[in-house]
Amino acid sequence: MSVPESSGKGPQLPADQRRVGEHVRAVIRTRGFLIGLLAVVLAGMYVAGLMSGASAQRLLSLTMWGLMLGGVIALGSIGLSLVYGVMKFPNFSHGALVTLGAYVALSMMALLPQGEPLRPFSFGYEFLVALLIAMPVVGAVAVGIDRVVYRRLRRAGAHLVLFAMASLAMAFFVRSMIYLIWGPDFHFYFPGRANPALYLPFGVRIRADQLFILVLGFVLVGAVYCLLEWTRMGKAMRASADNPDLAQVRGINTERVIAWTWMLGGGLAAAGGVMYGLSSQLRPEMGFWLLLPMFAATIMGGIGNPYGAFVAALIIGVAHQVSTSFLNPTYGPAVAFVLMVVTLLIRPQGLFGRTEG
Repeated sequence: MSVPESSGKGPQLPADQRRVGEHVRAVIRTRGFLIGLLAVVLAGMYVAGLMSGASAQRLLSLTMWGLMLGGVIALGSIGLSLVYGVMKFPNFSHGALVTLGAYVALSMMALLPQGEPLRPFSFGYEFLVALLIAMPVVGAVAVGIDRVVYRRLRRAGAHLVLFAMASLAMAFFVRSMIYLIWGPDFHFYFPGRANPALYLPFGVRIRADQLFILVLGFVLVGAVYCLLEWTRMGKAMRASADNPDLAQVRGINTERVIAWTWMLGGGLAAAGGVMYGLSSQLRPEMGFWLLLPMFAATIMGGIGNPYGAFVAALIIGVAHQVSTSFLNPTYGPAVAFVLMVVTLLIRPQGLFGRTEG
């Protein structure tokens, strides 16, 4: 009696069931499904906050504070996304550049004469001047690190893992320099100065400084958009990010593009650090604690897509703040991590990443 041979592949689903399964998987991986899922997650956070006793006014205020935090995260994550788009490696030293920008502004303010606050803000003109100085200074530091470390690795044809390890070493180096120059103590831009709150409709209360941070974030992101879309250097940066070999064949100076990318990324990191220092306090680890939310925003938005990083940063900022209505604030970074994992499971290329094939 003959026994039919087994194919070893197990029971096969009917063709119509396989087509339905493929269609469901295709729908799940769409941008619309991911946006809907993130909206459900955020709605669940609001419901959890209400069930924990938070008032509607409190949740609205947390939303505004979250948008402010998202603006800070966006400034860092856009720099990360630009560097990855051109250099194709994760820059773990980006958080240290954020911290460096905050401390450079602190030193500049100590050298400038102190003026009266620009009402309704808590800062004066010296803060704005320090911000404008800190951005190119940190950008120049980023370019210098590239010239000393990363360019040597590029010329040696090093593996991308070595670039990542080198960036981690630079993170420890820059943070050690911050400890040596400014010390381990906390610092404030304006110790003891009043920071009055603004009362918006629906009982929302927000500090004027927070509103300034949010507006500045939108302005800088708009400036980055104009640079990338309407300038020759921006178009060269996008071409180098898409296909560096073809860009070099077409006559684009890739080393110059890389230098501009580091300058822009470092400047945005400095702006994010200064804004974060204005809203809280300066400490040597401040950039390190922002690194996970910045990477999460970069991945959620689509690696190498600065506009997607901006949108994802706002989502993470709001989720981070709203979660404090029912969770201990120390779990804030975990919220960013969960949102990043959900994005990777549903749509690995991110919200605005391009689908392969």
